[in-house]
Amino acid sequence: MVRLDGDRFIVQTVDFFTPIVDDPYQYGQIAAANSLSDIYAMGGTPLFALNIVGFPINELPKSILSDILQGGADKAAEAGISIVGGHSVDDHEPKYGLVVTGEVEKNKLVRNNGAQPDDVLILTKPLGTGIISTAIKKEKASEEQINAVVESMSALNKAAADAMNGLDIHAVTDVTGFGLLGHLREMCLASDVSAEINFRNLDFLKGVRELAEAGVVPGGTKRNLDFVKDAVIFDKKLSEVEQLLTADAQTSGGLLIAMPEKSVPDYINNMDPDYFYKPVQIGMITNKTVYLISVN
Repeated sequence: MVRLDGDRFIVQTVDFFTPIVDDPYQYGQIAAANSLSDIYAMGGTPLFALNIVGFPINELPKSILSDILQGGADKAAEAGISIVGGHSVDDHEPKYGLVVTGEVEKNKLVRNNGAQPDDVLILTKPLGTGIISTAIKKEKASEEQINAVVESMSALNKAAADAMNGLDIHAVTDVTGFGLLGHLREMCLASDVSAEINFRNLDFLKGVRELAEAGVVPGGTKRNLDFVKDAVIFDKKLSEVEQLLTADAQTSGGLLIAMPEKSVPDYINNMDPDYFYKPVQIGMITNKTVYLISVN
């Protein structure tokens, strides 16, 4: 983040990854939405983007690359920006993402370090993309599950960010590779607070629990849980699978927002009614305790 003038900052982010779905156009859309997410999480507005591409040009048809780039371009257009250039390399495995440049006004800038005791925690997308993505790779995902996870991962966080305008918002982060618990841990550390999560309030994509119980869990999810275990206390009634679900590594996940309770009704009302998901209250911020996070 760089100050542009007294009240405006330039913000820039970069993200790319290998394919997590079979359809190249959908992959391009998901990668673009994921790359844009950090800008929205800061309260910013994207201005333009650059492509980052790795592609085995002598091994796969050029039409696949064209579809990937078209997916990214269409998602960027949905965000109101253009992709003005980029860079590509010959690589043994496809990789795609964006460098996104945006701006944010000082009075709209939000970070992950302002959460306060008694804040409500809101999550704006369901969880479980990591598990279903793994099921796709193992050919164990149903068509319904694939459609649902693509809808979630390709949805921009723009609507969730726009709904914050004019409200008292204390802290925001997007939930991505470190999972819900990992990103909440960072928020708690940065804000010097603790948090309580109500497991029953967490929404998961359909079939996620059953897949996890069948052992379809990505390595990143298991590493996430191992990483946060010293900072989290789980209710004894929660099974090992349920604990894993809270740490599932997300791709293009939703925003995790800490706001005073008075802001919640307006935030929900401000959400675009056409957005695919209604945000849910998943917990509260508390004064700092021995454990950063308790999951009940």
